[in-house]
Amino acid sequence: MASPVEKDTALQHPAKSVAVVGGGVSGLAAAYKLKTNGLKVTLFDVQDRAGGKIKSTSEDGFIWDEGANTMTESESAVGRLLDDLGLREKQQFPISQNKRYIVRNGMPQLIPSNPVALIKSNILSTQSKLKILLEPLSWWHSDKRSSMKVCDTVIQESVGQFFKRHFGTEVVDYLIDPFVAGTSASDPESLSMRHAFPQLWNLEKKFGSVIVGAIRSKASGKPKDNVPSRSSSDKKKHQRGSFSFHGGMQTLTNILSCKVGGESLKLNSKVLSLSYDSVGDSPCNGWSISYAANHVNDSDLMKSQVFDAVIMTAPLCDVQEMKFKERGNPFNLDFLPKVNYVPVSVMITAFKKECVKRPLEGFGVLVPSKEQENGLKTLGTLFSSMMFPDRAPKNQYLYTTFVGGSRNRNLAGASLNEIQEVVTADLRKLLGVEGQPTFMRHIYWKKAFPLYGLDYDLVLEAIEKMEKKLPGFFYAGNNKGGLSVDKCLYSGLQAAERVISYLNEQKF
Repeated sequence: MASPVEKDTALQHPAKSVAVVGGGVSGLAAAYKLKTNGLKVTLFDVQDRAGGKIKSTSEDGFIWDEGANTMTESESAVGRLLDDLGLREKQQFPISQNKRYIVRNGMPQLIPSNPVALIKSNILSTQSKLKILLEPLSWWHSDKRSSMKVCDTVIQESVGQFFKRHFGTEVVDYLIDPFVAGTSASDPESLSMRHAFPQLWNLEKKFGSVIVGAIRSKASGKPKDNVPSRSSSDKKKHQRGSFSFHGGMQTLTNILSCKVGGESLKLNSKVLSLSYDSVGDSPCNGWSISYAANHVNDSDLMKSQVFDAVIMTAPLCDVQEMKFKERGNPFNLDFLPKVNYVPVSVMITAFKKECVKRPLEGFGVLVPSKEQENGLKTLGTLFSSMMFPDRAPKNQYLYTTFVGGSRNRNLAGASLNEIQEVVTADLRKLLGVEGQPTFMRHIYWKKAFPLYGLDYDLVLEAIEKMEKKLPGFFYAGNNKGGLSVDKCLYSGLQAAERVISYLNEQKF
């Protein structure tokens, strides 16, 4: 019997070929869904391995992730994918993952996990607590029409402006600021509310009050699509929250790569040009892709291959370097705006347990930008071996610290010695570490995340224009739809469904 991924929108024609450009998590998810629906798939990636920024490494008894450390399951389609890949048994949930900390006045404070805990905590002032409690009343008289007017006039509103209107400056400084730094390495004033938090944006448009909207939405919550999960009621209920996999997040991309199949993966292959030139009304083999294997740019060594459709998942900055043609004419990409990317350095450190005087149990600690006044320069630190005890030898603690982001771009690209000093100094203040790390590794991501800025509409409009002007061309990835691993997986799955529908509608 076909799996849910296989039988969903099954292809109605003889096998057609699809190119997937980019072997990150979006490209792998798209390729997997296409292949399980009977399509011939070729995935191109310039690197020597698929998986993109998801990479797990083990050395000297330590296991760490260079990119994403965990993911969630906010889309039911992603849950079905995990079921279909047989990954449930490999899932690894952090110990005490609800214990998360934010720094205030130079010291970590536990983030309240519920409204009662928030009222009792010292993380916010009494004035801010009252503003949160009164937010539903403040918006009580805002009907849907007036709410729509408010949203239309502040359509370019930043995340910071939005939350200040609803909850005040202190909430932005000590809750929102560290949260966006931890999830996208950005800051509240640079992020577009509509694009960074579309669900909350829509709740305000519908209900006025964010709190009322969240409560009503949760009370009437329904699955995001109509396809039931493979997990039936007689199976163990899936644990909720963030999770990784045994061996690290790369377990996910390794299995996807294996399922897509080595013969379908063209690694070390740089796509140079894409040309659409269909004959008559038929799109059959309408796309031709030229690529250089093993990074050889000699035109005599270039190869080409024809396809019926293309899914592009490469970052837009890489797409702009490719040459496009449409029916023999150059297709100029000058309408693609420059995308602003955020740099991040990841520092992996380990300390003997006796050298950490104030170890904290839980997920990790986030550092608000205002805490730079107290000498703290990092974005935050994950307690890697606290979350997953098998990630370090029993006598040591393993930490993953993030530096840079939009808050401090120059520091992200600083020398290894400078970053080591910054990270060690912050861990000394926050956790009481003594001495130097027993183990250290550094990873620098020059373009860690695209920034969903206030003008990000221009980026999405450009993507839509490409898809409209180029038949059989579809875009997926973190430039569209979200930055998290599950959003990127979902983006790839959606693109695959669109390709299947497109090919089913064509006359071959």
